[in-house]
Amino acid sequence: MERSTSIALVIAIIFIQLVLFAAAYSFQNCIENPANRSSFNCINRRQTNISALVQDLPGRATSLNISHNYVSHIPPRSMSHLWHLKNLRIDCNRLKKVSTHAFLNLTQLKMLNLSSNNIETIEPLAFIDLQNLTELVLSKNSLQNVQPQVFWDLEKLQILNFRINSLSNFSEIVESVAHLQGLKELDLCDNHLDSLHHSLSLPPSLSTLHICKNHLYTLECNSTFLNRIRLLDLSNNLKLQTDSFIGLDLRAISYLRLRSTSVSALALLKLSNVKPGYVDYSGLTLNSSAKLMRLCSLLRKRLKKLHKLTLQGNNILTLSDGTFKDCPVVTLTLDLSRNHLKNTTCLRFMRGQNHLESIILEHNLLCHIETCHDKQKMSFPNLTSLSFRYNRIRDVYPFAFSQTPRLTTLKLNINNIAYLDRKALKGLTHLTTLRLDNNLLTDLFESTFSDLSQLKTLNLRNNRISVIFNGTFHSLSLLHILDLGGNKITHFEHGAFGGLYSLANLYLDGNYLRQIDSCQFWRLGATLQVLDLKGNFIRYLKRYTQSPFVNLTQLKDLKLNGQLPHGMILLPNAFFRGLQNLTSLYLGNNKISSLQSDIFEDLASLEFLSLDDNYDGVKQLQAGVFKNQRKPKRLNAENMGIRSLSAEVFGNLTELRMLTLPKNALQTVDEALLKNLSKLHYLDLRLNPISCTCPNRWLKNWTSRNHQVQLVYHYDLMCGDVHGAHFYNFDTKVCYLDLGIYLFASTSTLIILLSTIPLLYVKLYWKLKYSYYVFRSWFSEHWRRLREKEEECQYDAFISYNSADEKWVLEQLLPNLEGGGSSSFRLCLHHRDFVPGRGIVDNIVAAVYGGRKTVCVVSQHYLNSEWCSLEIQLASYRLFQEFRDVLLLVFLEPIPERQLSAYHRMRKVMLKKTYLQWPGNDCTDPEKAQELFWNQLRRALRSANDSHQVEDEGEKEGEGECFSNPRPVDDETCYLKP
Repeated sequence: MERSTSIALVIAIIFIQLVLFAAAYSFQNCIENPANRSSFNCINRRQTNISALVQDLPGRATSLNISHNYVSHIPPRSMSHLWHLKNLRIDCNRLKKVSTHAFLNLTQLKMLNLSSNNIETIEPLAFIDLQNLTELVLSKNSLQNVQPQVFWDLEKLQILNFRINSLSNFSEIVESVAHLQGLKELDLCDNHLDSLHHSLSLPPSLSTLHICKNHLYTLECNSTFLNRIRLLDLSNNLKLQTDSFIGLDLRAISYLRLRSTSVSALALLKLSNVKPGYVDYSGLTLNSSAKLMRLCSLLRKRLKKLHKLTLQGNNILTLSDGTFKDCPVVTLTLDLSRNHLKNTTCLRFMRGQNHLESIILEHNLLCHIETCHDKQKMSFPNLTSLSFRYNRIRDVYPFAFSQTPRLTTLKLNINNIAYLDRKALKGLTHLTTLRLDNNLLTDLFESTFSDLSQLKTLNLRNNRISVIFNGTFHSLSLLHILDLGGNKITHFEHGAFGGLYSLANLYLDGNYLRQIDSCQFWRLGATLQVLDLKGNFIRYLKRYTQSPFVNLTQLKDLKLNGQLPHGMILLPNAFFRGLQNLTSLYLGNNKISSLQSDIFEDLASLEFLSLDDNYDGVKQLQAGVFKNQRKPKRLNAENMGIRSLSAEVFGNLTELRMLTLPKNALQTVDEALLKNLSKLHYLDLRLNPISCTCPNRWLKNWTSRNHQVQLVYHYDLMCGDVHGAHFYNFDTKVCYLDLGIYLFASTSTLIILLSTIPLLYVKLYWKLKYSYYVFRSWFSEHWRRLREKEEECQYDAFISYNSADEKWVLEQLLPNLEGGGSSSFRLCLHHRDFVPGRGIVDNIVAAVYGGRKTVCVVSQHYLNSEWCSLEIQLASYRLFQEFRDVLLLVFLEPIPERQLSAYHRMRKVMLKKTYLQWPGNDCTDPEKAQELFWNQLRRALRSANDSHQVEDEGEKEGEGECFSNPRPVDDETCYLKP
């Protein structure tokens, strides 16, 4: 049931991640390690809620550091979605307890660090599911007790650290770890234990046990309790007595530390079965030569050889000649550090120990190293390492190391050496490492290092050297590393680096160099790979100067950052010429006013560039400044005052993986830039006044959908123009206003078209159709022929009618208009006069334009005919567009006006002109009315086609003109309608 609940919770967390953070490659409180995408740091975020720290982390995380926060509680299952986690640090928080199921589902976890908290209790099921945990650190907490079953699930635990707690019951601790069959190391230092009383045995796998700095006065454990322990640290238990070891089986111990206890070394060797060669004799009050000689005698009885003899912190003041001659042969190391020795007496105390390889004399009170040349011809031919660090040595006299001719490592650093005799190092022909750093040396001479032909590392950092003279290092042909940083060097003589044919690393940082030129380094061009000039006083006032690096063709790492007092400010043209193999360049903290577009042109191999802290007012980098940079993978431009991130400046950095830009003046980011930087994985824009306006709308959308580039602390990015607003959720709705206008305009136009097209179809269909045919006729020159024939019309009138009204036309119209006599007319009827084989439309066009008039016989059938509509459209076109009065309307029957409303052209003719109504039987005198109808129709057919002339004649002739406005005459009301 518990497991199913856990799985359901994991699924729920995954769903939340998919919904809220599915696409955003950015984390609220964590930074993904660019070199390892499964490692995350969430330190110094001041978070109290652990869920807020880890909720948006991906399941691929294997290493997580959430130290230095304010987390006081780990809720159950709060990290269940991180099932691949192997290393977890929650140190330096405010945890008070570790709750049940706090680490549920972290089945792959190997290391868990809960140190530096306030943990007082650990609940029994707190570490459930951690079956693969190998290291658990609980140091620096407030634990007073440990429950027996608290580590029950930690089957593979190897290291358990309880250092600096308040544990007092050793038996309780043993009971809690007794079942851990894989436990190898248990650290209980700095607790409140007063004995090792126990009820159970330690795990048989345990080999390292630290119980230092407790309150032990007795061990009180059975004889076999420590029989498998190899490293036992009981130091700083001030009351622990020697007799506590009586009867204990200590044969397995390979290192026993008893510093600052009440144990007597000599008594211990007599009372116990511990192997004397594996005891650390530091801090056991062996403070005189006599005590040391007795110890040596006792050791010699039980041992022939001793690998290491450690005698730190015994308050030894002096050592007499041959103090250690009765000791077993010491083959490796003698450690006399942290005593009160004031003189080494040319190591005469080591007489007889000719096999020794290393002597450590650190943290003593030595004031000088005396001359040892030809003193009793004593020699240590196997001694290879000698350390005098952390003393008070002021002087090193000639031939100080004659008795150690085969030294390879000599450490004289962190002393007060002001005088190093020119012959002090004579005879050290095998020396490879010399440490003289952190002293008071002022001068180096040509003969100082003359015998050091095998030297590979020379450290002279933090002295008071001001000048490097010609030939100082002439004999150091194998020197690989030379550290002169932190001195007061103002210049080099011409041949200062002569003889350094193998030098690869040269450190000159923190000196007083004001200028450098190519002559200083020309001898190093073939080998030098690292040159550190950080923190000098280098400054150029002219834009044109010869490159000081022109000969350093093999240089890979150059540091010029932090020049004093105000930075370099100006970089001369072609300053980096010759550095075609340089891969790393540091120019930070220099207040460089501007970077010329060609300043980095020669750095074709550059992979890392640091320009951080060059703020000298808001600036814009010149376009093309990185034009020749195709290989940089990391660029640090923090605090440079950069205003915009544009493709013109950064677009050529196509191999860039990390771009660090905090503390700039960035307001916008060019969309094209991030398209160019296709390999970018890490982008830091913290503490920039990014504008929450429409130009950055794309950036907000990009941050929520990109899967490749990590935008560091994206959710902390503030709007530069809206106080207190965050960039990730600024309102972009207003940015879509223009698009809304376009959508509104397009949809409105579409609606209008959809509304008007049907109306236009109804009203203009025939006009458009007519226009098409007219155009076609015009195109084929038919139009021209019709217009030419207009004056010589073939017919007096074209009769437009529907076939349903053909009877009226044949029985009434033809006899009255085509009858014999002077009043007859030539009429065109479609069934009789249309040309066979010709297109019907062409026939209609020819008939309309071939007659002087067009008589439309209108009835219900006529209105429903498409061909009749085309005929009246053609005639009305001539009426309204050509101003030719050619149209006569004859209504065979009354038609309601509502039925005529759909016929725009006909309505327009009826409103503008008079029309004829065929008299029905409802008239008072039908015969008289019909006779008047035919007279009016004949008169209309005889009238001219000019509309203005017709109107004038109508005004003159009054009521007889059929195209004049009608008069209210009773007899005419049956056939003449306004």
